Formats: sequence, structure tokens, C-alpha cells
Amino acid sequence: MASNLSLFSEDNFLCPICLDTFTQPVSTPCGHNFCKSCLSSYWNNERVCRCPVCKETFERRPNLKVNTFIAALASQFSLLHVRDAHAWSAGQRPADSGCAVLCDVCTDTQQEAVKSCFECLTSYCGAHLEPHHRAVGLRAHTLVDPVASLTDRICKEHFRLLALFCMTDKGLLCDACAGSRHGSHDVVPVQDAYREMRELLDATEARVQQMIQERQQKLQVMEESVKLSKRETKDVIANCARELTALVSEVQKSQAELVEVIEEKQRAAEEQAEGFKSTMERELAELRGTETRLKEMKQTEDQLRFLRSFPDGSLLPRATDVSAFSFDRRREIRHTQKSLSGGASQLRKLLDKMSTEYEVSVSLDPDTAHPRLVLSDDGRQVRYGPGSGLRGIQNPSPSMFTKHLAVLGRRGFSSRKFYFEVFAGQKTEWCLGVAAASIQRRAVLARGPHSGLWAVWFLEDKFETFSCPGVAVHSGRVERVGVFVDYDEGQASFYDVQSAALIHSFTDCFFREELYPYLNPCDNEYGSNLDPMVIVPVSRTEAPQTR
Repeated sequence: MASNLSLFSEDNFLCPICLDTFTQPVSTPCGHNFCKSCLSSYWNNERVCRCPVCKETFERRPNLKVNTFIAALASQFSLLHVRDAHAWSAGQRPADSGCAVLCDVCTDTQQEAVKSCFECLTSYCGAHLEPHHRAVGLRAHTLVDPVASLTDRICKEHFRLLALFCMTDKGLLCDACAGSRHGSHDVVPVQDAYREMRELLDATEARVQQMIQERQQKLQVMEESVKLSKRETKDVIANCARELTALVSEVQKSQAELVEVIEEKQRAAEEQAEGFKSTMERELAELRGTETRLKEMKQTEDQLRFLRSFPDGSLLPRATDVSAFSFDRRREIRHTQKSLSGGASQLRKLLDKMSTEYEVSVSLDPDTAHPRLVLSDDGRQVRYGPGSGLRGIQNPSPSMFTKHLAVLGRRGFSSRKFYFEVFAGQKTEWCLGVAAASIQRRAVLARGPHSGLWAVWFLEDKFETFSCPGVAVHSGRVERVGVFVDYDEGQASFYDVQSAALIHSFTDCFFREELYPYLNPCDNEYGSNLDPMVIVPVSRTEAPQTR
């Protein structure tokens, strides 16, 4: 190996520009050698083509071709440079390769290799390496420190050391590969490619760490924003609930006063009309008497008698100016109606706001439904089915209603506010509300304040509460009902969605357990009542399709 190394001088294989071992060496017409990429870059930055060493100027830019002879010598120099080859091979070993390289020739107990041969592609222990020192043909082989997976570091086509790397194709090359198929590519020594790729990895790792830090900061900011939003939303909900409650209370308080004022005005107008009527009747009688006397005077032909009987004063009796009296109250009534419409509009706006903020998705639980009730597949509709009953059920569910034609929602609520709407259409009887989780399922439910049910019951043309039978709380049919519950404030309110009118509100309730939506479509006691009750989305205003 020492004799082989003495044949080469390192200076003969260094590019004068980059001062590194030749990569794709080319020769100028003046006889100097350079790396192809180094000379091309040098000439690209000069206005004239001249040799970087002797400064000879060329009229035309030479067409550079790789000098394969110098390339082969540079490759052999790299092979003989044991220290570099060993450093490169060590750097390419897997990180977890802590085992020694073993001799490939040993048949019994493999000994640790002392050298690897690039020509033989074999690693040898001291004993089996001896022919490479003795035999003339083997002494020219290139020996390096033991290298694991030696065949992976040799070109399969040219059987030369893979000492170059093509940055264009991202592949390992030997000098023959570089000269034949990669002449115009960016080819660099493996050590340079390794260093550049490591720098790229370092830069990428730094960028990844920066991206991680940015996203962690973004997550932290978002979490703080969510917390702030939750606090602000809670405050907004509380303010809206107070405003709505105050408005409902004011509407309830003003309703009786408004009716009383309107009725008082109507009574005053009627009394005024009665007085006018009496005056008109009296004046009519006087005018008819005057009419009779005038007719009698006209029939007198004796001129002296006619003149003696002619009255001194006016012929017409005293009468009221009827043009100054009017009983048209339509303008006043329209004004009152307009004022009421404005209040109703304000209530509707608040109702719409409440429905969009607190709307919840409600579906019915078939396990709780009375056997005579029929539920739709999506759990949004329930109707009375006269043909069904308990007889066909072997083991009724413990949560099933067996006395009341009722069904509960799947989901219960134990805090905050929630809102949902139910379409009842033209049904003649139904019951709607919220029920406590422990509501009686198997026995008749007593109608009282401790029943665990907060609901309104519609019967033909009026409403009463389930807890207070016989006392009407609202009159008239309502097709679409909104149910709003403020669990924490102990309030459950029912609204006519179309007119934005309050049907009834349970206040000062003490909710101690989960509340479930409660629907009871009732039977046919008050006429045909087979239409379903339908849970509808708040955003819809038209009548839903039933099935």
C-alpha cells in the first residue's frame, strides 16, 4: 500500500480552483486541468474565456469534455486514500452497528477482519489477508480498514468505489458513471454531498422546530380565546335571559292595563254616542212638529190670518250641528294595533335570537314510548296508533310509559338553557313540556305541582297546565310551539312561534335532576286526533311533512 501511494502526489489530483480532488475533470487547450463545474462557473463570471492558471485567452469558449484518464487516476487516488475511505465508510455505517466486521473466508469460527478489499469485495482476517501481501496479482488490490456491507459501496455496473453523488438525480456514482451518463449533472464527492445533505437536514429540523413552536403558540392563543369566548358567551346568555324575562314580565303586566284602557275608551265612546242619540231623537221630534205646523200655515189662504199667525222668530227650532260629531274610531284602533304590533315584533326578535342561540337537537327515545304510540324512523314524529297495545309486549322496558300516552327525548339536560320547537298542526288535543328523569312511568301521573312534569295541555280551543287542571292559561289554537327552559333560573316557558305570543311560563321551579323533552299526542277523545306531533328545526317556518 505504501508503494502504491508513493506513485501518486496529492497535488496532481487537486483542482486549482476548489483545491479539492477532481470531480469530472476537464482539460483546457493550454493543458491545465479543472473540475468541470468549477471551470464552467469561473468562465460564467468572466467576460472573456481564459485559463485561470496561465491566463491564456481563447477566442471561443472550449467545448469541455470529461478527461476519463484523469478521472480514473483521481478515482484510484481516492481508493488508495485509506484514511478518507475509512472515514466515509464509517460515517455511512448504521447508527446501531456496534458489531465488529468478521472475516468472510473463515469457515469454522469467524475471526475479526483486519482489512477489506474493494476488488475482491471481501473482508479478511490477518491469516486470510496474507495472499494479498505475497501474490503479485493481489498486491495491486485496494485494501482499506474493515467495512461492513462492502458490496453496497461498490458500483454494480463498473465495480468501482461509489465516491461521487449526483445532486441532480440524487444517486451514488462511481467515476465511470459520472463520465458516461452524468456529464451535464451536478456531481460532487460523497463527503461534500453528505455535508450538504446534513446542512439541509439541520435547516429543515430548525424549520420544523420553528413550525412546532408557532403552532404551540397558536394553540395557546386559541385556548385563551376559547376561554374568553366562553366567559363572554355566558355573560351574553345571562343578559339575554334577563332581558327576555323582563320583557315577558312587562308584557304580562301591561296586558291587563292595556285591555282596561281600551275597554274604558270604548265605554266612553259608547256613552258619548248614547247622549248624541238622545239629542238627535229629541231634535227629530221637534223638527217633525215644526214640519207639521209649516204645512198647516201653507194651507191658510186668508192673507190677513196668514200674516197674523206667522211667527216672529226663526221658523227652525234650535238644533245641534251634526257635522261636528263623529264616531269613527278606526284610526285610533289602527294606532293601537300598530303599537301592539311593534311590541310583538320586538318580542319576536328576542324569541328568534333565543331560538338560534339555545336551540338543541331533540329526538325521541322509543324505549320510553307507550305501546300505542307510533314513532317515525328518525325519532322526530310521534302519533297515536289505536291498534297497538301492551298485549304483544312480553317484557316492557322499565323506562316505558304504560299509563300515559307519552314519550321522552333521548337526551336529558341538567344545566344551562335550551330551546326546541314542536309542530302540532290541527290536532284537537296534545300535551307538551319537560319531565324529570324520575317521572312516574307505570302508574297514573297525579296532576299537581309535584308531578315532575312542567307542561301545557291543549284541549280543543284552550290551554291549561298539567299541574293545574281546569284553569285556562291561554285560548285559541297554536300550530307551532316553542319550548324554552332556563335550568339554572328554574323557568320553563311556552310560546306561539307564529305570533310570538307567550302561552305560559313556569317560574321559580326547583329543578333537581335531568330534564327530558315530553310529548303526549293524546287519543281521539275530542275528535279525530291521529296527526303526529313533529319536532321541527327552528329555522323552518312552513308546516313539516308528516308520515
